[in-house]
Amino acid sequence: MKAIWNGEILADSQKTIVVENNHYFPRDSIMDQYFEPSSKKTFCPWKGEAKYLSLNINGSRNDDAAWYYPEPKDAAIEIKDYVAFWNGVEIKE
Repeated sequence: MKAIWNGEILADSQKTIVVENNHYFPRDSIMDQYFEPSSKKTFCPWKGEAKYLSLNINGSRNDDAAWYYPEPKDAAIEIKDYVAFWNGVEIKE
């Protein structure tokens, strides 16, 4: 699977995990140069606190376009160190 935005591949992995129709990519499969930390956080009752990452590619920004669970609850432990995408990021094979 590939995560693509603004013509660039953000992540590429054959080992994504699908949770609630979102592909979570292993953290080591993302292209770090495109990501910046975000201050946004959300909370899921069964997964825990999500932190967000913004994209910056060739001067184009996509705020809070990726999220991850650094310390997921036990029910979601499989997605620890995995990153998911939204906000116009295309996921395709």
